[in-house]
Amino acid sequence: MSPNTVASYCSDVSDFLDFTAVDPAKAASSDIIAYLSSRSDELSKRSQARLLSALRSFFDWMVLEGLRGNNPCDNVDSPKLGRYLPAVLSIEEVDRIIASTDIATPKGIRDRAILETLYGSGLRVSEAVGLHISDIYLKERFLRIIGKGDKQRIVPIGGSEAAAIEAYLEVREVPAGPEYDDILFLNRFGKNLSRVSMFKMIKEQAVIAGIFKDISPHTFRHSFATHLIENGADLRAVQEMLGHESILTTEIYTHIDSSTWQAAVLEHHPRKGE
Repeated sequence: MSPNTVASYCSDVSDFLDFTAVDPAKAASSDIIAYLSSRSDELSKRSQARLLSALRSFFDWMVLEGLRGNNPCDNVDSPKLGRYLPAVLSIEEVDRIIASTDIATPKGIRDRAILETLYGSGLRVSEAVGLHISDIYLKERFLRIIGKGDKQRIVPIGGSEAAAIEAYLEVREVPAGPEYDDILFLNRFGKNLSRVSMFKMIKEQAVIAGIFKDISPHTFRHSFATHLIENGADLRAVQEMLGHESILTTEIYTHIDSSTWQAAVLEHHPRKGE
């Protein structure tokens, strides 16, 4: 799992143990249910499902280590999740947010490069934050991305994205130390930009652009994939670009409507004229 997933799971397990104050070797299904109930008002069903997954993994480990005989999560039902349909920006809205950056300042030039990269290559926020200069091939027009599970993929760079990165490299902060020399996006102190800072910047730019949807860095990834499909890109190609193991994930991610698939199938069906 990615470092962020590991950190989240550890935090979930620690919070549960603090809440129950029970020896985990003696924890029961009722303790799991009580904890989930205590957080039902503050957590979405998706977050509750992730929390239960973290606890299930923890108790599976205890069983494997011989620290207890069963997993108390086995008798706890996971929250029923509906189809997840992410928020998507129109192409015009994406353009407005990118254009809202103040490229008369180094910060604005950096922020435009971030937005162009998130949308132009469909990166996860963790991938954008961790992007290395040595993984950027501007002449060849591609990025080398290390995604979830340390899996590598190659992602093309468009012209506007390449231009934005080149402009940023000319005004990039002086790295605070050698450990930051190869990190692309730096904060004003010369250290790597955090995920939180990237979230905050995007929300601020959306407001400046007059767009008040609930958006995040991931919204640009959703929009990137959706616009590719709408413009006729092959779903397999989009899957590769996004770094999804399963094409089913890509289909849900881009929330393709059934009429699009129906038209494509009927158009290419061998007996369409009969």
